[in-house]
Amino acid sequence: MEKPVEAHAEVDSVEVNSRKRKKPLDSDVEMKDCTTNEDSVDISPPKKPQYPPISAASATGKSERRKIPVPAHRYTPLKENWLKIYTPVVEQLKLQVRFNIKTRNVELRTCKSTTEIGALQRGADFVRAFTLGFDIDDSLALLRLEELYLETFDVTDVKPLKGDHLGRAVGRLAGRNGKTKFTIENVTKTRIVLADTKIHLLGSFQNIKTARRAICNLILGSPPSKIYGKLRTIASRTSESF
Repeated sequence: MEKPVEAHAEVDSVEVNSRKRKKPLDSDVEMKDCTTNEDSVDISPPKKPQYPPISAASATGKSERRKIPVPAHRYTPLKENWLKIYTPVVEQLKLQVRFNIKTRNVELRTCKSTTEIGALQRGADFVRAFTLGFDIDDSLALLRLEELYLETFDVTDVKPLKGDHLGRAVGRLAGRNGKTKFTIENVTKTRIVLADTKIHLLGSFQNIKTARRAICNLILGSPPSKIYGKLRTIASRTSESF
């Protein structure tokens, strides 16, 4: 008998490309020395750049100006105290100042000798404080001390009063012979100017806040005796803090 012939299936070989990346051989990898020399590393902090001082005129590129209008009732005090106004502005702040007769303004201007950038603003605040009615010595404090400010508000901003009610409110602020006004000034270490219905305050931020609160309570109708009690408490707390 003949043996059956086994049929072998011929399978074509198909090349399959693998998507996996081949791992590099150890011989292909170049090993580098990661060790560094500690002596060659500079760990000292960088030096700060030093710039020469500049003047206010060179910082802005041109001279700046300020104009402060002078009310009619302050012309005579301005003439009498002009030397006291002129001297600190020119010698201390290194500004140029003049009084323009036509426009009735005090004009300030920076120049080449002006070294402080904020000198023009301080000089304008000084002249403005004098034109508002403050004494010349109190206004000079704006040049000597840095944390002093000016604040202005109207009585009608607190409460819309008219006629006799407005006059009585202003009278409560001043007090008899100015007693209430002087008490608020001494306790809060501020200076107050009452100009009709306008109220001007000069002092530090916290002191102006305390004085403004007392003045607003008087405008709203609080009796002066109650204000004195609150001011006495504030004065005792201030003395204890020192």
